[in-house]
Amino acid sequence: MNAPQLFISNDWQDYELLDAGDGNRLERWGKTILIRPDPQALWTKSNHPAWRTFDAIYHRSSSGGGEWEYKRKLPAEWLINYKDLTFKVHPTGFKHTGLFPEQAFNWDRVMNAVKAANRPIQLLNLFGYTGAASVAAAKAGAKVCHVDSAKGMLTWCRENAELSGVKENSIRLIPDDCLKFTEREYRRNSRYDAIIMDPPSFGRGAKGEVWKLEDSFWELLVACKAILSDNPLFMLINSYTAGISSIVAANMVASLGLPIKTIDYGELALPFRDGEMVLPCGLTVWAGFSK
Repeated sequence: MNAPQLFISNDWQDYELLDAGDGNRLERWGKTILIRPDPQALWTKSNHPAWRTFDAIYHRSSSGGGEWEYKRKLPAEWLINYKDLTFKVHPTGFKHTGLFPEQAFNWDRVMNAVKAANRPIQLLNLFGYTGAASVAAAKAGAKVCHVDSAKGMLTWCRENAELSGVKENSIRLIPDDCLKFTEREYRRNSRYDAIIMDPPSFGRGAKGEVWKLEDSFWELLVACKAILSDNPLFMLINSYTAGISSIVAANMVASLGLPIKTIDYGELALPFRDGEMVLPCGLTVWAGFSK
């Protein structure tokens, strides 16, 4: 394996991390300035003027969750562009906006890999959320199966696909428990050339199934190995809230016995303060296969 790396998403125009510190991040989403909690921002924030002129701020509640405070009325939703991709965003109930901008590095990598393969690619995206990676892969020409237990996320993914000009039949949307779906795909003899996953530390499936990363991650990896095609392209793993390190995740992938050509792993990050500092945004592991 290669040494751990830092993967920085620095090609944005419509998104900008203006500053971070004191447990919060200060962000520009198009023309909208948001302040959101971030447990990694443990240093002192700067005196950036947007800390005082923001549009909305998310306050955590001591009992869990939280709520948004709006300094001005925002549209119900607005659009963010990344290169030739377009996504819908808006503040949600748990500090998020429906898009993780640090993942832009991986969107580029997925698109480049799909295009360079020069063959039809069947891709599975597990815990697919609002579908940015699915849209990127489909835009590059892959046929995508997008799985998430929350039906609202599937609707959001469909809207993002339409906004980005992705053909209607390029993404199949499945509301299901990701592990159970993967196991059923093996029994159905379905195979995929590429797999993307973004498993949470804890979650529940469509029928209330409990997911704990430390208990179920290896089982999921084994299930994914079983449905890889005879000519696999890549496997991509992301996790923002994981209780494991990128080294642990990379070691687990390396232990699967797959024909791996390279494993790149480390942290995704967003630059701020004129590129002098970066905000870590979770682990990522890329396994490229030798065929």
